[in-house]
Amino acid sequence: MGHLLGWGARVIAFDTDMLMVMRYAMIMAGGAGTRLWPLSRQNKPKQLLRFIQRPGVSSAQSLLELAAARLDGLVPEDRRLICTGERYRNAIRESLPAFTDQRILGEPEGRDTVNAVGLTAAVLAKDDPDAIFAVLTADQIIEPVDVFQERVDVGFTLVEEDPSRFVTFAITPTFAATGYGYVRQADSIASSSGRWGEGVAYGVAEFVEKPPLEKAEQYLASGDYGWNAGMFVFHAGTFLSCLERFKPEIYKGLMKIQAAWGTADQQRVLGEVYRTLEKVSVDYAVMEPASGDEQVSIAMVKMPVSWLDVGSWPSYCQTMEPDAEGNHLVGAGEQVVVDSSGNLVFGDVQGHTTALLGVEGMIVVHTADATLVMPMDRAQDLKSLHSLVNEKLQ
Repeated sequence: MGHLLGWGARVIAFDTDMLMVMRYAMIMAGGAGTRLWPLSRQNKPKQLLRFIQRPGVSSAQSLLELAAARLDGLVPEDRRLICTGERYRNAIRESLPAFTDQRILGEPEGRDTVNAVGLTAAVLAKDDPDAIFAVLTADQIIEPVDVFQERVDVGFTLVEEDPSRFVTFAITPTFAATGYGYVRQADSIASSSGRWGEGVAYGVAEFVEKPPLEKAEQYLASGDYGWNAGMFVFHAGTFLSCLERFKPEIYKGLMKIQAAWGTADQQRVLGEVYRTLEKVSVDYAVMEPASGDEQVSIAMVKMPVSWLDVGSWPSYCQTMEPDAEGNHLVGAGEQVVVDSSGNLVFGDVQGHTTALLGVEGMIVVHTADATLVMPMDRAQDLKSLHSLVNEKLQ
């Protein structure tokens, strides 16, 4: 298998036919980030916030910028897409000018992950019926990047060797997490080209939803389970054929959008049809029924990386080193703590001072129009508070 025409073009053999297979990648960037309120808002969700400071980088970056950078050298720029809310198009163009309008798939409204993936498959398949694309997320910090890229390359190769495969990625777990889904490995899959060795690719025995702690501890101890990363590699045509069998109404809608794509009716049809599609995840709509389908096989690639899902203020704390008392002090303005430990103090207003005295385990976030104060151990309840906030502050 040799590289041709630069990165991402591969010649492979299916039966006796020689095909030029192009690699693409789509970053899903549609999350609202309500558990990072009041910094994350409807008009600027968490993936667009420049609030991640990485070692050796002078300025803060957004999660979406980090996700896009992880593709450098893996997929060429002109074959990278972002699927996001249409309302975020201008902000993404400003933040990531390399993503042209043609490579931003703007959803009129969020309809969960199966429609984001299905829209991508429909758009790619119109011009390239043999397109193979990775579905990646914009919510995580993943390191080291070279290991991530190596394992995504394995995922691409698995689908190139067999277009009927769906590939998912399993993060090597580091603790008994109850907030993640799990994937259990089956038999090892050898590389027909010798591109990887043992312990990399497997069949999938089962997908498990978020388990109770006792089960999560068993999964961790067994070594047979990984965290479900929510990242995949699909052959566009295979994915659409599965949608046709498993979710025919969604498929019909996407085919209407595909027919209009690239014409003067594109935006009108997208706006009319997309919001009528059933709102359901790719796991429930496709991966679950595909696991028992004779026309599809599912493989998992182990991904031994540091994988931090920055979805809440406590997880945000993990992106930086605390002071000697375990406090995380960050942002604009001045943060002052006295006789206090284990707190997060985030200031977003230049010239404003936030001070804590004799406080432990608190989250204090101050922005220009809202201030949040809550115990660190109540962070998972922030979503319920957010529902009560005046809409202009959302």
